[in-house]
This record gives sequence, structure tokens and C-alpha cells, in this order.
Amino acid sequence: MLAYILRRLFLIVPTLFGIMVVNFIIVQSAPGGPVEQMIARIKGTAIEATARVGGTAGGETTSQAQKRSRADSGAGIAGKYRGSRGLDPELILEIEKLYGFDKPAHERFFKMIGQYVAFDFGESFFRDRSVIDLIADKLPVSISLGLWTTLFVYLISIPLGVGKAVRDGTSFDIWTSGFIIVGYAIPGFLFAILLIVLFAGGSFWDVFPLHGLVSENWESLAWPARIADYLWHITLPVLSMVIGGFAGLTMLTKNSFLDEINKQYVMTARAKGLEENRVLYGHVFRNAMLIVIAGFPSAFIGILFTGSLLTEVIFSLDGLGLLGFEAAIGRDYPVLFGTLYIYTLIGLLLKLVSDLTYVLIDPRIDFESREV
Repeated sequence: MLAYILRRLFLIVPTLFGIMVVNFIIVQSAPGGPVEQMIARIKGTAIEATARVGGTAGGETTSQAQKRSRADSGAGIAGKYRGSRGLDPELILEIEKLYGFDKPAHERFFKMIGQYVAFDFGESFFRDRSVIDLIADKLPVSISLGLWTTLFVYLISIPLGVGKAVRDGTSFDIWTSGFIIVGYAIPGFLFAILLIVLFAGGSFWDVFPLHGLVSENWESLAWPARIADYLWHITLPVLSMVIGGFAGLTMLTKNSFLDEINKQYVMTARAKGLEENRVLYGHVFRNAMLIVIAGFPSAFIGILFTGSLLTEVIFSLDGLGLLGFEAAIGRDYPVLFGTLYIYTLIGLLLKLVSDLTYVLIDPRIDFESREV
């Protein structure tokens, strides 16, 4: 097992490198990079200032200033970027140097990877803070949503899936299928809006807060009050994500259980006179849960980093999902690639943990005897 773990750890390096290369190429080829973002900000500021004074120095009107600006713009460095016409090429060169775009793309990539190996993710282009500090500030929100949602999804889905499999075709199976259909049909963010309307002062009851992970006076509260305040704030976001995530896992559990129940070894165990609970939970459960456990890493990563995006926006929760989305929209490359690097690394490590969990559940699985 140790040799397998070492092989998997070594395999993480080229996998992570390949993912970063592909995403770097895609992001770099997209228009509207950080240089263009800064140019837009500069030109927007200049236009606002001109509008406030009603003209330019020397009695020149706004229209004349714009014509003169267009006339002064020429070929060269300023023509490389959209919206750069009318700006001094020297200013464009300074902006390029500020964001590292004075160097070729491959040099920027390898410099970035060298820093990431040492977990140095640099500074945000537009937030004037280090990427690590930004991630550390947003992490508690996403961790709270991810852990609570994953916990409740599994606590609900596995017993419900097992119950549906054992009572397949009964009234219990039919009635619970109605909840499964609702879970499939209603996206989590729509259910979040419904919860706000019902319980957050929308149109009915004002029971739960509408934004934030804790209250503004949280620091001044005693610890029991802090815990209660935290749970009060997290209830609606977690509930909306659980509703959107339990249906698929429930059906996966049910189908996996049904597949195992119909196998020959189950019939043999029953023929030997073993108790039904021992057959179901001593043999069937262990084998049926393998496929459920296999999906845990992807489910956790999906909930933690992507599935909570709309929930964070709706409930005004400033987490990692919202941070990554804003970085992608604003072309804040250090934040974008830094979060991608961390997400990918965590996902690969969790995949290894999932394989090791296989062995704990079913010792018959031997990873040593197969290639990675």
C-alpha cells in the first residue's frame, strides 16, 4: 500500500501541471485581460473627470478633446489592447510591466508555477491584498457550507436510499420518490429564493437572517450565543444546498443496494439462515457503499468550491465560490490561478483518500497488484 500511495503522490505532480497548463492557455487567449481591465478603468476615470468639469483645459470642449485624443493615438504598443486608443504608449508599457505582461507567456507561466510550488500565490491585481490572505478570509464561509451540506446530504441520502431499496415497490418507495423528483426538479438556488420568501422576511415570516455568516456583534457574544448565532445564519443556505444535492445520491445508494441484493452471495447467505439485518448490513451494505464512497471527493469539491456559488450570492455570503467567480470576471489572474491550483490539489489528494477508504471498507481490494 505504501508503494501505491507514493506512486499516486508522484502522479499528482504531472496531473496538476497539465491542468494548470491547459487553463493558463485558455485564460490567456480570452479577451479582456488585466491590462485591458486597467485601461478601461483609466479611461472610465478620465471620462468621468471630463464630464464633471464640462470640458478640458484651455477651453477645449469634450468633443474636441476626444477628436484630438483619437488623432494622437497611433500604431505601436497602444494598438495591442482593446480600448487603448488615445492613451500614451508609455503608460501601456508601464501597465504591462506592472502585471508582468512585458514578458512572454511561457516565462510568466513557469515563474508562476515556481512560486506556486512554494505556495507563494502573489498579490491580487485589483484588491491590493495577497491571494493567501483573500483565500484565508473566504475559506471559513465555504468550509462551513461544504462540510455541513455534505454531512446532511450523506446522513439523509444513505438511510433513505437503503430504505427505498429494502422496500422497493412499496408505498414508502413510491411516496419518497415524490421528494426525489422535487429535489431533481428544483435547483438549489431557486429553493434558496423560496426559503428567503418564506422565512427571511420576504412575504411571510421573518425568522432567519438574510445575509452574512454571523451577526455584526458576534465578537462580543458569549460562546454559546456565538454558536447559536452561527447556526441561525447557516440554516437557510445549507438547507437550500441539501435539497439540491440529496436526490442524486439517494438514487445512487438505492440502485447500488438493489444491485447487490440480487446477487448470488446474498441468496446464499439467506439460505444459510443468517438474519436479514446481518445480510443487509454485514454484507450488502459494505459492498453497496463502495460506489457511494467513490463519489465523495467530487461531491465534496463540487459543493465546497462550485455548488455554493449561487448560494453565496443569494445569501450575501462572501466565500471562495464568489471570490473565484469575481476573479474570472475581473481577470484577476493571481486569484484565479491561485484558487484553481488549491482546488485541484485538494481534489487530487481527496481522490487518493477515497481510494484508501475503499481498502478500509473492503480489505479484498488490493491496489498494490494493479498499475496506477
